[in-house]
Amino acid sequence: MPYASTEASTTVGAASTVSPSALAATETRMAPGGPGYRRMSFALFLAGVATFALLYSTQALLPLISSDFGATASAASWTVSAATGALALFVLPLSALSERFGRRTLMTASLAIAVTVGLLVPFAPSVGALIALRAVQGAALAGLPASATAYLAEEVRPKALFTAIGLFVAGNSVGGMSGRVITGWVAQEWGWRVALGTIGVVAVACAVAFRLLLPAPKHFKPGSLRPRVLAGTVKGHLSNPLLRRLYAIGALFMTVFGAVYTVIGYRLTDAPFSLPQGIIGSIFLVYLVGTVSASTAGKLVGRLGRRGSLYLAGGTTTTGLLLSLSDALPLVLLGLVLITAGFFAGHSVASSSVSHTAKQGRAQASALYQSAYYVGSSAGSTLGAVAFHAGGWDGTVGLGLLAVLGVVAITVVGSRAARVQARRDVAAAR
Repeated sequence: MPYASTEASTTVGAASTVSPSALAATETRMAPGGPGYRRMSFALFLAGVATFALLYSTQALLPLISSDFGATASAASWTVSAATGALALFVLPLSALSERFGRRTLMTASLAIAVTVGLLVPFAPSVGALIALRAVQGAALAGLPASATAYLAEEVRPKALFTAIGLFVAGNSVGGMSGRVITGWVAQEWGWRVALGTIGVVAVACAVAFRLLLPAPKHFKPGSLRPRVLAGTVKGHLSNPLLRRLYAIGALFMTVFGAVYTVIGYRLTDAPFSLPQGIIGSIFLVYLVGTVSASTAGKLVGRLGRRGSLYLAGGTTTTGLLLSLSDALPLVLLGLVLITAGFFAGHSVASSSVSHTAKQGRAQASALYQSAYYVGSSAGSTLGAVAFHAGGWDGTVGLGLLAVLGVVAITVVGSRAARVQARRDVAAAR
């Protein structure tokens, strides 16, 4: 089973080695402006909206949940961590099911279960019950991310893949934003339970539209569910140094993001800001910046390359973290804008690179990325709350800076590996 093991690759003579049938398959895939592309993009955009709106629906409401149940910030943060942790745990086995039963089928079933649970969440009688329901919801949502990127890798032409996945990630950002903004204002008037119910209804509408719009796959080939075959596929991906680096980068970026947005509500309700819940929910409008940065990631990679884009994303995130230390609200908001832009750009580049790198078992490759990514989210949510409890906002920012430093270090290692491989390729060609 072939796996690309370096970041440097050559396309010289590639046209002569591609079979006519492979070329024909590529030509029948969707491309911007072509048949079905717009429907597909909008359908997966809506799936991303539903996924992130549900997954992080309690994040902006944590201070209210803490007050209602008499729970600490760390305990309430588990309503986020349980969902993301369950997603991380189930994304790989569900991606295996998508290899056998199809991407669209699994995504539809996952959304159906998740939105059903979403309608039950507002009736949780205790924080423990709320955490349990959120875990079930996260496990159901695990069928979306890896299957969506695998669907795109199979149905979209390679040159359009970065842009297509960027649009899906943009849907994630819109879902995350709208979920938090809607819950913030609704909760201010009618409480957090009504707010969560409202998000559940929005997610139902997105799920129905997704199923009606998404084109039937034309290039999906069922795979095996045999454990030995799946284990071999996973082992092959994990033996790829580039994929390992991309998985770690996704986890570290999400650690920053999870920590910041889990804790920011607590910081803004305290002095010197003392903002009401509706205004705090509106803070998440900065997710629109993430929508733009994710959807333009393909152009960014075209100009700077993958590693250059990751350096820029890391630098942008670092600048945002440092600005957020200020007690001036405009600077805090600017910091959140930069953190959001850097995170979504970095996540989109890393996620697209995984799908581009894996030539076989794409669902498993994407699932491993998503698993690492949501482990980072759970770690960020929990550790961010612990750091905030121990050292205030400075502690949360310190955790974020350490994670970004890890991203930069891994990218440096990748750059060195690419240069070494390039020299080997030149020597071999002589």
